[in-house]
Amino acid sequence: MRFIVRRLGFYVVAAWTAITINFAIPHLLPSNPVQVMMARHPEFPPSARRALEIQFGLGHQGSLLHQYGVYLDHLAHGNLGISVLNYPASVVTVLNNTVPWTILLVGSATIISFVIGTLLGIFAGWRRGGWFDKALPAFTFVQAIPYFFLAELALVLFSSDLHIFPAYGGYQLGDTIGFNGTFIASALSHSILPALTIIVTSMAGWMLQMRNVMITTIGEDFVLAAQAKGLSTRRIMFTYAARNAILPNIAGFALAIGFVIAGALVMEIVFSYPGVGYQLFQAVTNDDFPVMQGIFLAISATVLVCCLLADVVYVLADPRVRTRAAY
Repeated sequence: MRFIVRRLGFYVVAAWTAITINFAIPHLLPSNPVQVMMARHPEFPPSARRALEIQFGLGHQGSLLHQYGVYLDHLAHGNLGISVLNYPASVVTVLNNTVPWTILLVGSATIISFVIGTLLGIFAGWRRGGWFDKALPAFTFVQAIPYFFLAELALVLFSSDLHIFPAYGGYQLGDTIGFNGTFIASALSHSILPALTIIVTSMAGWMLQMRNVMITTIGEDFVLAAQAKGLSTRRIMFTYAARNAILPNIAGFALAIGFVIAGALVMEIVFSYPGVGYQLFQAVTNDDFPVMQGIFLAISATVLVCCLLADVVYVLADPRVRTRAAY
């Protein structure tokens, strides 16, 4: 518990730092949302500038410290500002429309690749020198292929040539978004190629890391003692060796899950998938500063929460952490 409390203090400081940097970003940029809006809509009269400044939270008077207090108050009430590109929609509305797409696609693909890669790494490490272990270089070659290149190959082969899967988007235009069979089937068919791109390119990393740590763990005394007791191979492999070897993978998985909100940016751009990564690309190209700030905060919060959960799992899975924390 003492270890978790110390780590929680660190994450509180990290969260405050991320929030402060997010507040400072608009003050460091040469432009601001109001200038972008006035340039984008020349039909707006000059008198509209003051109203826009108030809407975008730039009309507050007082010192920088006072503005920081107003910013924290808005943040506490869930007010992240108004989107420039989707005006007058709020940033929260934009995120609510994009985050579920990324969580379902990138989150599911990340979990699948982690589970499959870790299991295959366990077997490869346990049977070191076997045929599957010797085939690992082929998997690492696939991992070296960039997302966008593999995505382009998948589009050409399965969409342009074979016409098996849709080429872009998250669903068929004209479908009514909701929990109905037509929309769900359309969303699944549009997500298969992006998901396979993530799984194929990231699975080898989990395999290689798990295999290497597994080989080191197998030589430990506690594994040799378990073998001397005559325990079953299955129990030794999973309960003794894999349980300890998986700890580094847990840390990597926490970071991978944390960055799910960011999405596979290039992948979402290639497939025009309506996730957070594609929305971030649209925000950058259109100077949508409030949306960029909102996505930055969402990514920061998700990474910190997932890292905290990883620390909790570490404490539960590794008694050595609890022993060190007690002193």
